[in-house]
Amino acid sequence: MTSTIDPTTIGKPSKTAKSSQRRHVRTLTGYTPETDAAGKEKWPVGDEKAWKEGIPTLTTEVPSITNSVVHHVHTSLARQAYNLDNLGAYQASALSVRDNLLVKWNETQLHYSRKAPKRAYYLSLEFLMGRTLDNALLNLGLKEKYQDGIDKLGFNLEDLLDQERDAGLGNGGLGRLAACYLDSSSSQELPVWGYGLRYKYGIFQQLIAPDGSQLEAPDPWLEHDNPWELPRTDVSYQIRFYGHAERLDANKAIWSGGQEVIAMAYDTMIPGYDTKNTNNLRLWESKPQRGFDLQSFNAGNYERAVEASNSAEAITSVLYPNDHTTFGKELRLKQQYFWTAASLADIVRRFKNLGKPFSEFPEYVAIQLNDTHPTLAIPELMRILVDEEDISWDNAWDIVTSTFFFTNHTVLPEALEKWPVPLMQHLLPRHMQIIFDIVMRAQCDIIRIFLQAVERKFPGDRERLARMSLIEEGVPQQVRMANLACIGTRKVNGVAELHSELVRATIMKDFVDFYGVSKFSNVTNGITPRRWLDQCNPGLSNLISETLKIPKAAFLKDLYKLEACAGLLAHVDEPAFQKKWAAVKLSNKQRLAHYVETTLGLKVNTNAMFDVQIKASLRSPCRQTLNIMGVIHRYLTLKDMTPEERKKSNPKVVFFAGKAAPGYYIAKLTIRLIVNVARIINEDPETKDLLSLYFLPDYSVSLAEVLIPASDISQHISTAGTEASGTSNMKFCLNGGLLVGTVDGANIEIAEEVGESNVFFFGHLTPAVEDLRYKHLYHPVPIEQKCPPLARVLNEVSAGRFGDGAAYEPLLNTVRQNDYYLLTEDFDSYIQALALVDEAYQDRTEWIKKSIKTTAKMGKFSSDRAIQDYAQEYWNIESTKVE
Repeated sequence: MTSTIDPTTIGKPSKTAKSSQRRHVRTLTGYTPETDAAGKEKWPVGDEKAWKEGIPTLTTEVPSITNSVVHHVHTSLARQAYNLDNLGAYQASALSVRDNLLVKWNETQLHYSRKAPKRAYYLSLEFLMGRTLDNALLNLGLKEKYQDGIDKLGFNLEDLLDQERDAGLGNGGLGRLAACYLDSSSSQELPVWGYGLRYKYGIFQQLIAPDGSQLEAPDPWLEHDNPWELPRTDVSYQIRFYGHAERLDANKAIWSGGQEVIAMAYDTMIPGYDTKNTNNLRLWESKPQRGFDLQSFNAGNYERAVEASNSAEAITSVLYPNDHTTFGKELRLKQQYFWTAASLADIVRRFKNLGKPFSEFPEYVAIQLNDTHPTLAIPELMRILVDEEDISWDNAWDIVTSTFFFTNHTVLPEALEKWPVPLMQHLLPRHMQIIFDIVMRAQCDIIRIFLQAVERKFPGDRERLARMSLIEEGVPQQVRMANLACIGTRKVNGVAELHSELVRATIMKDFVDFYGVSKFSNVTNGITPRRWLDQCNPGLSNLISETLKIPKAAFLKDLYKLEACAGLLAHVDEPAFQKKWAAVKLSNKQRLAHYVETTLGLKVNTNAMFDVQIKASLRSPCRQTLNIMGVIHRYLTLKDMTPEERKKSNPKVVFFAGKAAPGYYIAKLTIRLIVNVARIINEDPETKDLLSLYFLPDYSVSLAEVLIPASDISQHISTAGTEASGTSNMKFCLNGGLLVGTVDGANIEIAEEVGESNVFFFGHLTPAVEDLRYKHLYHPVPIEQKCPPLARVLNEVSAGRFGDGAAYEPLLNTVRQNDYYLLTEDFDSYIQALALVDEAYQDRTEWIKKSIKTTAKMGKFSSDRAIQDYAQEYWNIESTKVE
C-alpha cells in the first residue's frame, strides 16, 4: 500500500469551516520568550550561555569594522585582497553595515513583540528608496568610522557608494513619499512597517536614441544581488487567482480552483536616525506553486513545462506594466491583488499571534492605503474575516472600516482608478461578489440615511446615487476604486491644503455630504531631512551645524530648529556667512557639472544660473512643455538681440530630467523636443555662453541628489488645481533653491512659510481654470491673437528649426487645439516671472539672502512632522523607543 491522491480534488478546499481556513507559514521571527510559573523567561533551546556569547553586537570601531568587511570578503564573496574590485568592496562593506542593521532590527522586533503596541502598516505599490549604503551609515552614525576603515583597506568610500544601483522599487513621487515616511517612522520611533512588491526589473532604464526619442530597456538592478535584503523563505503565502466562488449562504463563500502562486517575503531594514529603532519594509516576490512541469517536459512540450513558472514570476517582474493591452491590464490587477493579499495574510497572522479576538483588530492594526492601488485590501480583509474567520458581515465591515485609512493623490477625475467588472469577475470572482454585496448594502444605507436627509434639497436626485455607487454603468461596467477606498476606510486625506479642499469640493463632494467633513482631512506631504539635506548636501549641513553651533542631530530630527531663535535668520545679513553659503552652492554646481561632463561629455558653465525641472514621471499637467517653450522663447529673444544687448543678459543653464511612461506618446515627444532643442542652442556660437540646455537621462533618486543642491531656481509649473502636492519643491527649497511656480499644490504652503517675496508665482488661479477651458472649447481665440510670443515658438518648431517639425505636430496640437492645460493663458505671465528671476539674480547679495531665508523656513515640510500627523490624528499609534 502507499498514500494516494485523487487528482480531481487538487485545488479544491474542504467545505468545513475549520479546514477551509488559510494555512499560514509560521515565521520564526517576532516571538517573545516563554516564562515559567514564577514569570522568569525560559531559554528556548540549547545552552543559554553559549548562545548569548555568540550573539553579535554592533561594530562601531575602526578595527572591528575592517575585520567585519574582510570577513565578508572571504566568507560571503569567497574573494581575497588579490582579486577584489570596487564592486566587491562595496558588497562586502554593505554586508558589514547590514550586520549592524540586523542587530538593531532584531532588538526592535523583539521590543515590539514584548510591548505589543498598536502598529501601522503602509501599503504602497512604490518605494523609491534610492541608494542605501550612504543613508544607512548616516542613520547609524558610522559614516566617518567606515570611511576610515575602508581607507585602511585601500578603497575610497565615495567610489564604493557609486557602485550601488538605485533600487528599482518605484518611479515617481508616490514612491519617494513612501520612502521618506518609512525613514521618518523609524526616526520618530513609531511601530510602522511598509509593504510592497520586489520588482525584478523596476520601471525601466531610459536611453536616448539618435533622433532624441526615449528608448526603454530593462533595469536589471538585481543582477549583482541586493545586499540590503533578507530573503524570508519561512514567510510565504499561497495567493489564488481565477477559479470560482461558491456561495454557502448570503454572506459566506468558498473560493477554489484557478491558479495558485506563492508570495515569498524579502525584508529590508529601515534604520532610524539617532535611535536604535529599526523598522521593516517587507517586499513580496511571486513564485510558482511548482516551478517545473516535469510531465509536460517529458512529453516534449517544453514551453508548457515552464508556462506556470513564467506566469507566476511575471507578476513581480516589472513596475507598472503597460496597460494598453488586455494582458497588461490583467497583469496590473494581478499585481495589486497579489501584493495586498500577501500583506494582509501577514498582518492577520501577526495579529493572531497576540491571541486577541478579532473585535480588537482595529485596536492593534492601522493600514494606510497610499493611493487607490491597494484598495483591493478592503474586500480581501472582508473575505478573510467572513469566509475564513466566520465573522458576521456587519461585524466584519465594522472591523474593516475602523482599520483602513486612505490617502488620495489626485483631483483629476480621469486619473481615478477603475477596473472592468468582467476582468475582475474573471480574475477575482470572490472579490467581485463582495464588492457587489458592499454596493447593495452601501446603497441601502445611502437610500435610508442620505437620501432621506437630502430629499428636500435634492428631490429625486438619482444622479447623486449613481455617482456614489462603486459600479460605474457602461459597456463594460467599471469598479470605481476611489469610491471603494472612500466607503471602506475610516478617514480620507489629501496631501496639501489646496488639494484637500479640492478633494472635498469636487471628486469626493457627494461623500463629504454623506459622511460629514470630519472624515476628510489633510496631511501635507513632507521629506526626510536626513537624505534631502545632510546626505545630498553635506556641505550645507556642515555649514548650518557650524553656524548655529549645534550638532546635526538637533536640526535633522527637528527641522524647525533651522528657524528657531538664533537660527539661520539671525545670520542672514552677515557677509561672511553669505560668502560661505555661496561657496557651498558653487561647490554643488561644480559637482553637477562634473557629472554632466563624465556622463554626457559636455562642459557646463558653473558661473551661470542653474534652472532645474525634474519629474520622475513626465505628465501633461506638470507642463514640461511650457518650460521648453520658454527656453525656445529665450533663445529666439537672444538671437534677436545685438551683441551689445546680449552682454546684459543673465547667463542661464537649464536642466531637465524625467521619464515618460512607455505608452505616453505626448510625454515622449516632449523629451524628444527637449533633446533636439538642446542640440541646436548648445552649438550656437552667438548664444551658447548665455543659454544652454541639458536633458539628463535615466532619472533616479541618486541623480536628484546631485541636481537638487545645485539649483538656483526650480520650476513647479503645473496648471493650477492639477498638482496634488509635490515634494521636489520642498527638496529644492530646503537646499536653498528658489521656487518658480503656479499657485498650486504645496507651492502655496511653501510661499506662506518662506514669504511670497522669495517665490516667483505666475499664472491663473484654480477658480479660473474651468471657465478658461470652457472658453477654449466654445469660444476659441487663435493663438496668434491670444499669445503671439508662444505662436512664434510653435511656428519655429513646426518649421523644422529643431529637427523634423512634422514629428512634433501631435505635441504642438495639444496647445493649438483646445489647450486643456492652459499654456496659451499662462505663457505671458510665465515669461514675466522668469524676467523677474533674471532681475533678482543680478543682485547676488539679495539673492543669497533669499536662499538662506528659504532654507530657514522649511521646518514644516519635514516628513517627521507629517508622519506624526498620521500617527496622532489617524492611526492612533505612539512612539515606542528601543532602549
